[in-house]
Amino acid sequence: MYWIRFFIRYNHCRHPTEMEAAEVVGFLGHLATERNVAVNTQRIALNALAYLYNQFLKQPLGDLEFKYASKPQRLPEVLMAAEVASILKEMTGRDKLIFSLLYGSGLRITECLRLRVKDIDYSCGSITVRDGKGAKDRVTIFSPSLYESTRDIISNALALQERDNQESIGPSIPGVLAKKYPSACRQPAWMYLFPSSSISRHPVTGVLCRHYLHDSVPRKALKKAVTVVKLTNKRIPCHTFRHSFATELLRNGRDIRTVQELIVHSDVSTIQIYTHVLGQHFAGLTSPLDAIA
Repeated sequence: MYWIRFFIRYNHCRHPTEMEAAEVVGFLGHLATERNVAVNTQRIALNALAYLYNQFLKQPLGDLEFKYASKPQRLPEVLMAAEVASILKEMTGRDKLIFSLLYGSGLRITECLRLRVKDIDYSCGSITVRDGKGAKDRVTIFSPSLYESTRDIISNALALQERDNQESIGPSIPGVLAKKYPSACRQPAWMYLFPSSSISRHPVTGVLCRHYLHDSVPRKALKKAVTVVKLTNKRIPCHTFRHSFATELLRNGRDIRTVQELIVHSDVSTIQIYTHVLGQHFAGLTSPLDAIA
């Protein structure tokens, strides 16, 4: 609604039925060149106008040719191993395990919170990430140092599941799977490692269930820990631990292809950004000053 209103006002309050693709292209170009919006913001505006014309007004826009906003390439903020250790030292229990998994396995915060018991493989030392970004599954490494703490939190989660099952409640199951496996909510394999402290209704099926922990909880824990260790020179969101995972692997001599498989980026150039963070993108060249210093 915001972008549709913006579009109408930009065109001097003309009715959308009086305008066509040319006005839409002009508006999107204005966002890119005059307002300098990010490319994702421009795409949101495009989607809003496409819905307005294609679905609501039934006036298809057809193919649009316009200038996409430029997307600047920024180097990711990363943490040194000692900095990660100092942050983890200020955390305990569940929060410490969450961020240990982010750094130790290269997980995104949502991927970590959505882990179920069946995704942990102690025998192979691996974690299976299901339905990650781009609806992709992948397998990543699992640090043996986290085995004990992971077993403890799984034990607590299963105890909670047993109590929930007595009241005909269980972990949330995707709609289609819930129909195919109606008893899945009673099976330990489907229980979340990090369940929510409250129960709610499934947004699709309407069934009362227990979802995974909301990401605001670990974010608050991270903010508190970063404040205590006084890392004020860096912006440290949860995703920083994933960047640090990739950077540390490269620092330890792992090849780019291996890192690419672990964090699942389709374009190897994305992984090469981490070599810039390390200062290794010049193939080991040294400064001429070193020869005379």
